[in-house]
Order: sequence, then structure tokens, then C-alpha cells
Amino acid sequence: MAYDFDLYVIGAGSGGVRAARFAAGFGAKVGVAESRYLGGTCVNVGCVPKKLLVYGAHFAEDFEQAAGFGWSLDQAQFDWATLIANKDREINRLNGIYRNLLVNSGVTLHEGHARIVAPHTVEINGERFSAKHILIATGGWPQIPQIPGAEHAISSNEAFFLKTLPKRVLVVGGGYIAVEFAGIFHGLGASTSLLYRGDLFLRGFDGAVRKHLQEELTKRGMDLQFNADIERIDRQADGSLSVTLKDGRKLETDCVFYATGRRPMLDNLGLENTAVKLDQKGFVEVDELYQTAEPSILAIGDVIGRVQLTPVALAEGMAVARRLFKLEQYRLVDYQMIPTAVFSLPNIGTVGLTEEQAREAGHEVQIFESRFRPMKLTLTECQERTLMKLVVDAKTDKVLGCHMVGPEAGEIVQGLAIALKAGATKRDFDETIGVHPTAAEEFVTMRTPVAG
Repeated sequence: MAYDFDLYVIGAGSGGVRAARFAAGFGAKVGVAESRYLGGTCVNVGCVPKKLLVYGAHFAEDFEQAAGFGWSLDQAQFDWATLIANKDREINRLNGIYRNLLVNSGVTLHEGHARIVAPHTVEINGERFSAKHILIATGGWPQIPQIPGAEHAISSNEAFFLKTLPKRVLVVGGGYIAVEFAGIFHGLGASTSLLYRGDLFLRGFDGAVRKHLQEELTKRGMDLQFNADIERIDRQADGSLSVTLKDGRKLETDCVFYATGRRPMLDNLGLENTAVKLDQKGFVEVDELYQTAEPSILAIGDVIGRVQLTPVALAEGMAVARRLFKLEQYRLVDYQMIPTAVFSLPNIGTVGLTEEQAREAGHEVQIFESRFRPMKLTLTECQERTLMKLVVDAKTDKVLGCHMVGPEAGEIVQGLAIALKAGATKRDFDETIGVHPTAAEEFVTMRTPVAG
């Protein structure tokens, strides 16, 4: 039968836009529905505005360190409203770029909530459209636990639009979003506590990385409280919040920020009208081709709960477009050696296996580590130290993992990710001449294993 669209994409985030644009470029007739904002979480309430706020928070350190280089600064003052207004202007600009990318690609954009009413039919704004293929790319949404007083807490969605910077912030969570926002609030001058129910934050990252970041954040004066969880939140008469912990302690704060996980955004999507299945965590079940249990429906990105990173959603969107409409260019997405960064202060950059993962996988490993005070800080009072670590297979000499905590860690590890993806050995690192003087050269000058 003839369909209105060859592909109808629900969700104009990173993955959905990539799939739609390239499918249209391959000659398909494509429609996209978006009910909130073009660009999805990353552009609007995720990595882009977060990185802008991280840049803002870092200036506090830059001003402190400038004196060591002969700069005399008047008392620096920070204005939250200016930062947020400038951030909003940049996000609006990016929204326009995403709109142009879609429209100029020949994609039909429908703004409103799309609902699947049959395996080949979507309904939006009272109209129904048929599609040979429907792609679910609706992303994720922050979750706040249903505790007494949960309505007084905020998530990352609201944090980007606070009218004023709270004087006291309690960040709850142990993942990268919690760690990043704790760094933002602390760097911008708020009295910040990070509360996590586990022994140490960033579960799944290399143990040395986790411990090193804990030490650095403690040096900076951030209050870290592990093995702690909230029982209830109460609003006080003066507008402040009284937080009761499960161990009976009470904390006073002006803002409780939850970063304790995200759920797939499937609200009122109409999946009950299809054979699509969800896994135990509520994510859409797909095979390696992103095919759901309903033959006409696919899903990519955060909604499938694999690797919830923007570049991964982009790769998945490209894979879907190629498989459906340009098969000769199709290739599977490789989920190995995906580099990632945590924009904490200091930053984390990582690619490949952690030491713990390598040992668990049966590798006989050699560990190379370097901890040093960066050259930039030698004229300052700052005692921050950088960590660099390589995990090497002792039998094959192959570098299995690369980890860093320090300035520009993400920028440095991105280049090294290519080497690891290509199968570089420790000898390749050793025989590579460093760029001097840089912190990055340390990765090619580590000669003596510290453990094995």
C-alpha cells in the first residue's frame, strides 16, 4: 500500500534528527514529530547548557590562579541571571539550527504530541498519518523518588531555569549528572553538599578515577556525604528546606537537586496499540537492528537504555537510516571503546576497560599511573593533581583502557580513543613522541607499571 511517509520519527532529539535528515537525504519521504523542543535533552536541558554552566563555574578557579601570573583583579562578582540569559539565547539559536537542518533536508516537521494508534499510523494534532516505518526516539526524563516532600525537589530540567542561584544546595545522586551539577553549584559560589546512598560515587568508572575525584572535590571544600539517603523534605516558614535523612540527621538547605536516574519517555505514546515490548526497567526492547517486536516500529537512543550518550544516539540514528534506505552503506554500531567525559571540576575522560573490568574479563593486566601537579599550577597556591592511567594487557601489550582526571580530560581522551579503537599497544604509546610541555605527553612517557 502507499504510505504518507516512508519513515515517521517521533522525537526531534539528536538520534531522531540524525535518522530523519539522512533518511531524507537518501530519498525517503520523512516526517518528524516533536512536542517539546528541537534538539532534545542534549541541546536544551542536557550536555550543551550543562557544559556552558561548567565553563562559568570554572572561572572562579581561573581568577584565583591569575594572581600567580601577575594579574591583579578587583573583587570578581558573579551574576546568575546573566549566565542563564546568555545560555537561553544560545539554546534558542541551536533550536533554530535544528529546525533548519530538518526543513532544509526536506523533512516534514510536525510540532505536537504524536501517538501511535496502529502499527503503521500516528496521530498528531488531530491528524493521522500512515508510515511504512515508525521510529521511536523520545529519549529519557529525570526521575525523583516518591518520598514525602518530593514536590519541593528539582531535577536537571528545572536547574537550568532557576531564577536565582541558591545559597545552599543539596545534590542527591552518585552518577555523572550529580557530580557535574555539584561542581557547577560549588564553583559558582553555592554551599554545596553531595549526598549519595552508596560508598563512593561514579559506580562503573575506574576505581582510581573515583577515588582521585573524591580527593580533589574534598580539597576544594565540597561536602561529600556517602552512605546517606533522604527520607523526607519539609518546607520551612522562611522558604528554606529541612531534609531528614534515613539515619535521623537533619540538614537545612535552600534547594534539593535530584540526579538519581532517568526513565524512558513513553508517556501516552500508544504502545498498547502495538506489539512493542518493554524490558524489566521499562525501556523499549530492540534487537541489534533497533527493531522492536512490532515489525514496522524501531527505537533508538535513551529510550532503549543501552549507552545513553548523544554521540551513540547519533550513530544509532545513522545506522537506522542507512539500513532502511541506503543498505550498501550500512554497518552495525560498535559499542566497544566508546569514549566519554564527565564534566566535573576537575574533568574526567575515559575510554575502554576499567582496571576492574579488565581483571574481571580474565586479562592479566599491567597498570601504568601518573599523578602530578600540572605545570599551569606551579605558580599558584592550587594543589590540584591530575591522574592519568593506562590499563594494559600484559600478554598482548594491547592498551585496554585509558583514564584521566584533570583539566581538558575529555579533549585529550578523544584523541587517544582513536588509538585504542585501532588496537594500539603500550609500545605504540612508548614510541610516540610527546608534545612538550603539555599534560597530555604524560600518556606517552609512563614507563614503569605500578601494579600487575
